[in-house]
Amino acid sequence: MTADAIVIRNCQGLDELRTCVALQKEIWNFSDTELVPLRMFVVAEKVGGQVMGAFEGGDMVGFALSVPGTRSGRVYLHSHMLAVRPEHRNTGLGRRLKLLQRQDALARGIELIEWTFDPLEIKNSYLNIEKLGAISRRYNINQYGITSSPLQGGLPSDRLIAEWWLKSRRVETLLTTGKHPVFHQQMAIEVPAQIYEWKAAAETRVKAQQVQERNREQFLGAFDGGMAVLGYKRDSAGNGKFLLGNWDETWSYASASP
Repeated sequence: MTADAIVIRNCQGLDELRTCVALQKEIWNFSDTELVPLRMFVVAEKVGGQVMGAFEGGDMVGFALSVPGTRSGRVYLHSHMLAVRPEHRNTGLGRRLKLLQRQDALARGIELIEWTFDPLEIKNSYLNIEKLGAISRRYNINQYGITSSPLQGGLPSDRLIAEWWLKSRRVETLLTTGKHPVFHQQMAIEVPAQIYEWKAAAETRVKAQQVQERNREQFLGAFDGGMAVLGYKRDSAGNGKFLLGNWDETWSYASASP
């Protein structure tokens, strides 16, 4: 079955929500105490959040979970989880799930979706910044504590906050033309391709931690100086690079309008 044949829609009924919980455990391998429980999926669906699934025939191969939030009196969505089974990654399925989230949000008059992401995850960073047009200008240190997921490699769960301003010129230009508006790059922050193997082995984990600590200081300094992540590049060796500059739009937390 091709990627285009996978159906993406809102989840329906408790059985599909239970499948989301099972898929979450399969992908992240969290301990039971760290899993988002079934009740939270049910609540999200009832209070204006989103629980969307990707289905290959009768099998769920991915899902997206978001919950509503407010800031300065404006409603936005916090996209808490995006999960895709390994065999369906690199097919554009994650992007399709996000675009359905955007479509649903706009239909309800919501102009901002936020989520957190690990700045050491190269493919995910590329999706968020380059393929979706999110920006980032906040960095949270050890947001979830030291988690049980092997993907974290025992490191502090540092996270960038993705801001996806759904009606911004940046996002609308990208989705219409496939290209970002031009910006003046002032800084770059690099992530080596070896970061995954360094995190996976106890004897090299210190190298991953050094990258995390170096990049943390660079992000915090850049954001204090008013810069934002506006681009992301990958080279032929798999290394990643965040590109930072001043964003020329004025969408902010204080107002949902520029």
